[in-house]
Amino acid sequence: MRGSGRRPRLAGRGAALAALTALGLFLGTGSASAAGPERGARPGSFDFYVLALSWSPGFCALSDKADEREQCRDGAELGFVVHGLWPQRERGYPTDCAGMPRNPSRAAVAQAAGLFPDEGLARYQWRKHGTCSGKSPSDYFADVKRARDMVTIPPQLQDTAADQSFTPIDLERAFVAVNKGLRTDMMSVVCRRGVLQEVRICLSKDLRGFVSCPEIDRSGCRFGDLKVKAPR
Repeated sequence: MRGSGRRPRLAGRGAALAALTALGLFLGTGSASAAGPERGARPGSFDFYVLALSWSPGFCALSDKADEREQCRDGAELGFVVHGLWPQRERGYPTDCAGMPRNPSRAAVAQAAGLFPDEGLARYQWRKHGTCSGKSPSDYFADVKRARDMVTIPPQLQDTAADQSFTPIDLERAFVAVNKGLRTDMMSVVCRRGVLQEVRICLSKDLRGFVSCPEIDRSGCRFGDLKVKAPR
């Protein structure tokens, strides 16, 4: 009887241990997938950059406030514009970092003249992302220009007169074909309701080349076909 009495206790311990192990695995998986922004992080604490290039026709078609945006005015005929240059970590990203000036001078913003669709967006991007670069406003905006100059836009997305259709992987391959060193695991295509909104490309922290970025790559859209609206 004493031997048989031990078995339930051992089984109970085993079940409890299994439950705790499963819970630990669940929580571990949850924390990895839930990695997001760290507000007020230490400037310069990141692994690589993400250059976000907004496709203006798609952005404007889906925007609730298109009429209020310079980017979307009639006759603007904008294609890709810089949305931002974002310090990124392997999991998550810093934002609104502490100890940096909040309002860059016009001279600083001018370092990236013509890249953002308007000055208001440039200033917002500095506050949210540029403050985490660990650089001065002037140097950050100079890096925005440097990053944008690293990327060649595929010819089929330049001077487009009519709407087109691509799969996400075909869009990525078009960028890979004209950018030496770029691979499809170093970028993602962002879409909504089957319309191209943005292309995000991962760059090394020193802006010397492209880097693999699994979290960014996984976040891309997976629609079978995307509408790429033509500039208006």
